[in-house]
Amino acid sequence: MDIMPARRLSAADMQDRRSDYDVTNRVHVSSVDAVRAEVQQLFQDAYPAAAFDAIWLAFHDFDRLFEGQIPGYVGCDTVYHDKQHSLDMTLAMARLLAGYEHSCDPADRLGDERAVLGLIAALYHDSGYIRRQGETHRRNGAEVTNWHVSRSAEFLTSYLPSIGLKELVPLATQVVHFTGYEINLDDIELDNPLDTMVGHLLGTADLIAQMADRCYLEKCRDRLYAEFVIGGIAFGTQSLSDDETRYSSGVDLLRQTPIFWHTAAQERLERKFNRAYRFIEPIYDGANPYMDFIRANLDYLNHLIESDDWRALRRHPDCFTAQPGTLGEVTSLVSRRVAEHIAPAQ
Repeated sequence: MDIMPARRLSAADMQDRRSDYDVTNRVHVSSVDAVRAEVQQLFQDAYPAAAFDAIWLAFHDFDRLFEGQIPGYVGCDTVYHDKQHSLDMTLAMARLLAGYEHSCDPADRLGDERAVLGLIAALYHDSGYIRRQGETHRRNGAEVTNWHVSRSAEFLTSYLPSIGLKELVPLATQVVHFTGYEINLDDIELDNPLDTMVGHLLGTADLIAQMADRCYLEKCRDRLYAEFVIGGIAFGTQSLSDDETRYSSGVDLLRQTPIFWHTAAQERLERKFNRAYRFIEPIYDGANPYMDFIRANLDYLNHLIESDDWRALRRHPDCFTAQPGTLGEVTSLVSRRVAEHIAPAQ
């Protein structure tokens, strides 16, 4: 079933949007200050009497963590799950929270404490990708792809008490798993339906923010595939000529993306998360720019698949990692990993 709203973006909408700006082309989502300001406005509109201090501090520490400025961590070196992705996702989470609070019955409101939890969980939902300084056996954070959410939960377990939010640890370590695949979503047991709603909003924000990214297709081809190779997801333990191969190239990953959308992403958005994407609409007069851009990206992807003209993906967005040369290092690492798997077949 197609869950998209009917509106179509024009070619001008697509071309005018800048690579590191949000779906409104207004918020610079690679800037901690810009995203924090927008999130603060949404939070204070929804909870006028609530303090923003803990969230402000969480943004500050997030920036330090991803830039490699917190002792014990090397900083972000994953090129798809970079700092921009987490900021973009956190902005989407803030909008979902605001839309939900403004449209639900008073008895069903989440309240500011759950909103604080949801926003901090959004900021740090991919903190598990960041290597610790003692992990000298790992070359890149993508190596922990298959269990990075559990590592994010571990980070939140130690981080939340440091900002006076120890009481949120038990819930945060469960809610963050709505963004991953390590635990079956039906097996996440939360006593309060409002806590489950926070999880639904969080998982929705993660999906819609990345798939509505202006450069989603380029990033899948050039960066997500790289993370899948490094993380052991692209192919199995044998050579690329085996049936173990899941994605033989970045283009092959893109060719399979419509299947991912129809069989996995829509299942989560529509059923597992109970159509929580709709809570974007109250703050945009019934429109949903995230779903509009997802539709536009998938429509263009289908055109590319039919034409087989992958040169049309011409954008080269900046990569927001701790070190400026990370993308080149990852490309070299991927080449070596692919060569290692091709060699046995020759």
